[in-house]
Amino acid sequence: MNGYTYTPDEIAKLFKISKHTVYELIKRGELQAFKVGNKMRVEESEVDRFKQNMVSSPSKNSPKVQVNPSSLRLSGSHDFLVEYLVKYITKEADILSIQPTFIGSLEGLMMLHRGSADIAAIHLLDPASHEYNLPFIKQIFVHEKITVMRLANREQGLIVAKDNPKQITGFRDLIRKDICFVNRQKGSGTRFLLDSLLAKEGVGPESIKGYEVEEWNHLSTASYISRGDADIAFGIRSAASQLNLDFIPIATEQFDLVFRWTPQNESNLQHLIDMIQLTTFKDHVLKLDGYDASELGTIIYEHR
Repeated sequence: MNGYTYTPDEIAKLFKISKHTVYELIKRGELQAFKVGNKMRVEESEVDRFKQNMVSSPSKNSPKVQVNPSSLRLSGSHDFLVEYLVKYITKEADILSIQPTFIGSLEGLMMLHRGSADIAAIHLLDPASHEYNLPFIKQIFVHEKITVMRLANREQGLIVAKDNPKQITGFRDLIRKDICFVNRQKGSGTRFLLDSLLAKEGVGPESIKGYEVEEWNHLSTASYISRGDADIAFGIRSAASQLNLDFIPIATEQFDLVFRWTPQNESNLQHLIDMIQLTTFKDHVLKLDGYDASELGTIIYEHR
């Protein structure tokens, strides 16, 4: 292998097309590429060949990809990484978008099962096996074609005020009379994990002031602490970092994307997977506080 090699970004700029179109050309075999690790590269000679074909074929004076613009429906758990993915796809894939509905892991998975979504974002701890996500997925999806992709491992813990003025150290502090808690909604993966850990610690919900107060995403929950409306919440490190709050790590969990394949969404789902696995998306998220994205894009389960 001799000479310069191009990245998909460079080819997109050279031909004034989107990176998504570049990956589609590679998939269709119109542009030959190779992988270095998980990155795609194209030799200079191949780019010259492709450019010459464009010149010699007047009907192909610009790369054209026959894919209808479409939206994929995502339901499930709220997460900053999912928000970032939605924005990244909207910006980089001009023929594809994601419409999110953040309603909690369990309801998101059920929406996927009912066919009301194409993707579910989940982090559900099975109390019996202490395994994340797959026990629920294997029980619910018996006949459907699905793929499960690891998005990230992320830290969950106790979110408290800066410098931890009430000296909170663990779940036993939740029953103190001077402590006010704020909770996540029923059906969320965070609520699943919290209730499992409270049971393990022998802490009853009825003894926790504020247990019945529910919020629907991590930032709103952490905002209670920032405003002084509560003393403690259970959530992800990233939410605490964004509001300059202290964080007491408790658990590391697996956050996954579940894709349900249908004849209608097959092409767009594959485009999305390519965007996650083959573009610079991973490079952008590796530095996010509270996430381990080293497994991002790994397929951990398939039922075809």
